[in-house]
Amino acid sequence: MPIHKSSYLEKFEKTLSHTQEEFSTLRTGRASAQLLDSVSVEAYGSRMAIHEVASISTPDTQLLVIKPWDKSLLSNIEKAVQLAQLNLNPVVDGDIVRIAVPALTQERRQEMVKILRQKEEEAKVMFRNVRSDLRKTIERQEDEAGISEDDVKAEAQELDDTVKEYVGKLEEMTKKKEQELLNI
Repeated sequence: MPIHKSSYLEKFEKTLSHTQEEFSTLRTGRASAQLLDSVSVEAYGSRMAIHEVASISTPDTQLLVIKPWDKSLLSNIEKAVQLAQLNLNPVVDGDIVRIAVPALTQERRQEMVKILRQKEEEAKVMFRNVRSDLRKTIERQEDEAGISEDDVKAEAQELDDTVKEYVGKLEEMTKKKEQELLNI
């Protein structure tokens, strides 16, 4: 029974979207609501994502403004941002929390590019692992009735082409993020 392309495309898509989320956590020196995606706030007896308890806006490229829907959560939001180790300093200003996003130094930008490259390599390893597992499954089919050696080769080639396609998408994402990181 040949492997359906949709079964492994889903794995590649998940890897790509996970990597995209990882990339979004890398600061570019510009204010972005995604900077706070990893922040969870103690609210109503449980931990909640910051975007579940407040609206986040970016009035300019160096400022984030968090406006909680419940004013009693202001100090919890401030504390959560401080504890998130994002090197951001939240300031409570009336009924909002302001966060000035400092510009990155050239040295810090280079560090971020190195981290970006590490995340890219991790994603490539994930792609290779999926390919390796699927290749073993494809090769095991060779002994089954009704599946020729040519069918196995064709499936393996299709898998390799798909991996190349997704690695290309990953490299394009990386290149785009690197430009964001290096642009001042």
